[in-house]
Amino acid sequence: MDSVKVAVVEYLRGGRNVSLAESVPSDIMHMVDPYWYKWPPMEPLWFGIIGFIITVLGIMSLTGNFIVMYIFTSSKSLRTPSNMFVVNLAFSDFMMMFTMFPPVVLNGIYGTWIMGPFWCELYGLCGSLFGCVSIWSMTLIAYDRYCVIVKGMSRKPLTISAAVFRLLFVWVACLTWGLFPLFGWNRYVPEGNMTACGTDYFAKDWWNRSYIIVYTTWVYFTPLLTIMFSYWHILKAVRVHEQAMRDQAKKMNVASLRNSEADKGKSVEIKLAKVALVTISLWFLAWTPYGIINWAGIFESMHLSPLSTICGSIFAKANSVCNPIVYGLSHPKYKQVLREKMPCLACGKDDSHSDVKTVATGEISESAA
Repeated sequence: MDSVKVAVVEYLRGGRNVSLAESVPSDIMHMVDPYWYKWPPMEPLWFGIIGFIITVLGIMSLTGNFIVMYIFTSSKSLRTPSNMFVVNLAFSDFMMMFTMFPPVVLNGIYGTWIMGPFWCELYGLCGSLFGCVSIWSMTLIAYDRYCVIVKGMSRKPLTISAAVFRLLFVWVACLTWGLFPLFGWNRYVPEGNMTACGTDYFAKDWWNRSYIIVYTTWVYFTPLLTIMFSYWHILKAVRVHEQAMRDQAKKMNVASLRNSEADKGKSVEIKLAKVALVTISLWFLAWTPYGIINWAGIFESMHLSPLSTICGSIFAKANSVCNPIVYGLSHPKYKQVLREKMPCLACGKDDSHSDVKTVATGEISESAA
């Protein structure tokens, strides 16, 4: 098999030293798909631009997620079962950037992957594991909000043991999916501009293609449908609740109450819709391009360039920068503790005495409770 790959590579090179993957060290050359030998070397400027972008994103992600973990774990009022999902999300995002961006910057300096086969596989495993855990942490948060707001008092309260069990299941399942390529179901290989590693989406046999299809179903379609289902019913429940409050005020013939409840209901619905829209949109926008790249590779439906593939990979990782903002700063108690512990980082008005609470804690409003 290796001799066939070498022959294909030599044919694609045409005996000339002009391919993108030409500078790949010999110990990892067998992992490079022949597809990448059709491309000329990237301009050195692109390596610098990509390195700068991933460095900025890495610093922002590490800082933001560390603050979220610190605030949620240091405040007794925030150490709740539901918030364990937020802390888990911050931890997985932190670890993803901690393991992802330094190798990209280091390899970008040399213009290729210089860290050998073992670290390439470990890099791919970390990206798969932490990316998968982050996505499913968001799904757990969405489903928990669904239980709190839609099911209300009829739900079984979430306990610490139940939250730990769900998180343990997610970690074990995601680790299992991440380990499959190390044992023959697909593999981790250099991709794009050869400064990062990921699953082999140019595999031609259906055994390896099937991994991309099944894994995408687990890590993309299932979470997306679950999140959409959760927020759809959350929005519907809030509309029904607010309409019931307005109808009750109308029966009481209290104009001031009716107006007040209508205003509050409108405010709550807008806040809820914004959180839902931002959450789903950022997740969808961040991961969809990389998902399209993977499927385009296995079905050969697009002409993928090294620049587009590495940009898709980096864009997906950028979601770890947004998550602390969306999940952390939409939490009123988080903002209150942040204002107390790190006043220099607090932004916006103090919501500690606000009547209207966001969906981040599963509360609709104090007046509607």
